[in-house]
Amino acid sequence: MKNPQPTLDKTIASCCGHAHGHTSQPTDPPQMPRKNGSATAYRIATMDCSAEESEIRRALEPVTGIRSLGFQLGARTLVIDAPTDVLPLALTAIRKIGFDPKEISKPGDSGDGSGAHSDQEHGFSSGITRLVFALVFAFGAESLSFLAPDTQPWQIAGMVIAVIGIWLAGLDTYMKGFFALRHGKLNINALMTVAVTGAFLIGQWAEAAMVMALYAIAELIEARAVDRARNAIKGLLDLAPETAEVRQTGGNWHVMPAKDVSLGTIVRIKPGERVALDGTVTAGASAINQAPVTGESIPVEKTIGDPVFAGTINESGSLEFEVTAVASDSTLARIIHAVEQAQGSRAPTQRFVDKFSAIYTPAVFVMALAVALAGPLLFDWTWLQAIYKALVLLVIACPCALVISTPVTVVSGLAAAARRGILIKGGTYLEEARKLKAVALDKTGTITSGKPELVEWEVISPNVSKQHVAAIAASLASRSDHPVSKAITVGLNLSTHDVDAFEALPGRGVKGAVAGEDYVLGNHRLIEEREQCSAELEALLKIHEEAGRTVTLLASNETVLALFAVADTIKASSRAAIADLKALGVTSVMLTGDNSATARTIGHQAGIEDVRGNLLPQDKLAAIQEMQKHYGLTGMTGDGINDAPALAQADIGFAMGAAGTDIAMEAADVVIMNDDLHRIATTVELSRKTHAVLWQNISFAIGIKVVFFYLAIFSGATMWMAVFADMGASLLVVANGLRLLRSGKKASARPAPADEPRADYERSTG
Repeated sequence: MKNPQPTLDKTIASCCGHAHGHTSQPTDPPQMPRKNGSATAYRIATMDCSAEESEIRRALEPVTGIRSLGFQLGARTLVIDAPTDVLPLALTAIRKIGFDPKEISKPGDSGDGSGAHSDQEHGFSSGITRLVFALVFAFGAESLSFLAPDTQPWQIAGMVIAVIGIWLAGLDTYMKGFFALRHGKLNINALMTVAVTGAFLIGQWAEAAMVMALYAIAELIEARAVDRARNAIKGLLDLAPETAEVRQTGGNWHVMPAKDVSLGTIVRIKPGERVALDGTVTAGASAINQAPVTGESIPVEKTIGDPVFAGTINESGSLEFEVTAVASDSTLARIIHAVEQAQGSRAPTQRFVDKFSAIYTPAVFVMALAVALAGPLLFDWTWLQAIYKALVLLVIACPCALVISTPVTVVSGLAAAARRGILIKGGTYLEEARKLKAVALDKTGTITSGKPELVEWEVISPNVSKQHVAAIAASLASRSDHPVSKAITVGLNLSTHDVDAFEALPGRGVKGAVAGEDYVLGNHRLIEEREQCSAELEALLKIHEEAGRTVTLLASNETVLALFAVADTIKASSRAAIADLKALGVTSVMLTGDNSATARTIGHQAGIEDVRGNLLPQDKLAAIQEMQKHYGLTGMTGDGINDAPALAQADIGFAMGAAGTDIAMEAADVVIMNDDLHRIATTVELSRKTHAVLWQNISFAIGIKVVFFYLAIFSGATMWMAVFADMGASLLVVANGLRLLRSGKKASARPAPADEPRADYERSTG
């Protein structure tokens, strides 16, 4: 693809560190797909900030051979996928910048597993208790500073109380701050360490204690807020039940853990139960609510041979199904895994913020030093006043609000999309979708229902029997999985003959030998290439093509034997979806391998003016390249298989109706889990909203710092004001980013046509 995504998971944590009583919620351990046994997980106790992740990434850039990095900041773990001989080099590079990675020998070491929730609650409770005591001591120090006599014993008592408050609230911050300073790193912990220590040394010990306590409490609240974004997708795991009722060898039924159920096992689900695993129905009929996976609000009727997905709800009859994917590889599990992978991608705005903050923090240190040294010389300040103002600058200069605003917003946008059945494979595509100027649309399965039917067929050659022709056509068609071939197979409903030397002809049809005779079953283009067209045949083809039918021809080496007309009707929602895109300023272009006449008919019905038919895969690729030059940023919508070259060339590739399809998930950048074309416009709208929230947060974070820089220097802002402003800004940008989560709960503005209800996942999930 255009921008390879990380292959391992990453969750978002607060920039400012979450070590206060282990306040960050433990997360699932990184998935560790083994490549020659070389993917290894490490715990890095001092890594809980996206800025620290960036430092590690930069340190590992010169190390060649690393295949991927997987960060889980909440669990403070890093997975390195690299050859065995490269791992020592990577660890040495990490240690050189001051981190100490420890290999995780078993999953439980990462802090998850059973009891993770209780661990998290215990960590939060113990953190709150400790910080409440810290706040009490800070208030005690403030009280002594204001009320006690200004004598040495009382001063010493106040300093001792302040030290206890600072120790309770900021021991972890101090340890990380000293560690950062020792290695020449200027991060938030270094800023707070210098600011609080400096305030204490110039006699502002009470204020130093209060600032550290308030900072730690605000950080704890912020950590909890960020958990909402990080765990927005994790809640999907609860949709799939932990147990399944499995048929035993003797025919009796036994309930067992879903994770232990193997492929091919028969599972039974009763009305009202959730499906535990992916499978294919083998007995029974029922309606299944697929909203959690595909976003379809209307239950889908299921009968023998139909697929079912883990996490969906059986609403009526009892069903038995054969398991087609183990629990860890179900469609639901792959959705969750793909979104977590997307969380690890670096969105353009996030890369900008990371670069900005890397310059910003050292610049603030220099500015604070200049205020402390030059203030008394340029203004009527005492040295203590100048130093105090410099320390206030350090507190307000914390880049936390700026750094965390981007990942929280991006993850919230990804989660909102997933709730609507839209799987976006990275922050890059979430941001870039707003720039789309044109979208190329495949016809079959995208604009049309994708379920063509054989509506008419006739024998053209007078020298063959109808039964013989039908049997040959059915035999060739049954070997192909193309929708038109399937329609012919189902429509003819005949027993088939063996086919020798079978070969698919991409964009044209198929060929093979039946009973020793060579035949082709293909489209108009194939017959023209074989020079078997006649004026009579062309006239007959024109009649069918103008009616919007796809014509397939059966031919021997000598002549065309029969004609098969297949019709694929347009979805009732397609025209409204195309209108949605047009309203957003996005031009729709149809690219199809079908004949031009049929393509024009379908395009006219859908409201598409630019229709291009008779395209081979390479022609679609060339069309995308031409559209990129003409329109600009271009998307491609297809099934993720036949359209793979065009999907890869497009700036953003959309795969439609891809629930349970591995190839579609791999081929596209955005996967629409059902076949609702409206979701493309929804993706563009969500991208624009995400971009707006990103720059709202960045502007607010920078703006409030500019204001307080002025107040700190010229209007006597205190350290109290600085910490409230800084952490208040952090909480506000987090809350603003989390607003996007509510976008996943709102239906689109445009209603569905009366004859085809919109697939609004939100109406089913609330």
